[in-house]
Amino acid sequence: MARAMWKGAIEFGLVTIPVKLYLATESKGVSFHMLHDECHGRIQMKTYCPTDDVFIERGDTVRGFELAPAQYVVVTDDDLAAVPLKTVRSIQIEQFVPVAEDSQTTHFIKQAYYLEPEPVARRAFFLLKQVLAERGLRAIAKIVMKDREQLASLDPFASTMLLSTLHWPDEIRSVGDLTLPESDVEIKPAERVMAEQLVAAMTGEFDPAAYRDEYREALLGIIEAKAAGAEIAEPAAAPAAKLTDLMAALEASVAAAKASRAERNAGALAPSPIGGPRKGTRRTAAVAAEPEAQGAPAELVPARRRKSA
Repeated sequence: MARAMWKGAIEFGLVTIPVKLYLATESKGVSFHMLHDECHGRIQMKTYCPTDDVFIERGDTVRGFELAPAQYVVVTDDDLAAVPLKTVRSIQIEQFVPVAEDSQTTHFIKQAYYLEPEPVARRAFFLLKQVLAERGLRAIAKIVMKDREQLASLDPFASTMLLSTLHWPDEIRSVGDLTLPESDVEIKPAERVMAEQLVAAMTGEFDPAAYRDEYREALLGIIEAKAAGAEIAEPAAAPAAKLTDLMAALEASVAAAKASRAERNAGALAPSPIGGPRKGTRRTAAVAAEPEAQGAPAELVPARRRKSA
């Protein structure tokens, strides 16, 4: 069951809506442990105190704010809870803005969270959700999370609302630091027509289920094959794209996009073969051979035990 990582209330005007926050996303990348190259023993990252010349546990640490070199003020959880701000335990809505006219600041999202109302506040929660959805509005709010106040937006989402923490405006770098002389670029009418055709050929309904992390799948396939003793071949380098002739590149891209769309449409209409390959397989061309043809499985050498004193 999902675990709430924050409890508080949405507050605007005199309305208070007790809610819980849940992480809306999770990382599914391939993770690795750091090993010692010689013995393959897993490396331990220890917390060291140079004053006492000892390794300590994480539980023996406290927060410290440096006033001057080597002079610290210890800040406890009680100190953080005593900060005199409403946003410590509430999502303080500052204003509502039209989604279509919202500032680009809300494009810079840090993390997204689902909201779940407490039973006593469901009517107020869903009333707010419905009004925002019907009027095309977004709430701009502030909330204290992870020991700091954060700017956030609140939007209707499916059967709940989505709170997205945002970067403060002064944290967003200006595009003025980049060299972007758009006014100096000349676009030929024929190039524009061809670019519009390419965009049209690649336009369609967004289906999130059609996308997956192919890099993660391929990497897991290589790991499985290596554990089975296969020799991993380096894939051939893709030919470098030639961008000297923009019109020719656009024409070739339009033709390829139309062919790809026709192939997808034909594949969607064709019946799936019984016992055929499963969609989203993690096997790659480099490791597609059967285990018998790959040789004996590689010996998985366990890490050597540390010597006792």
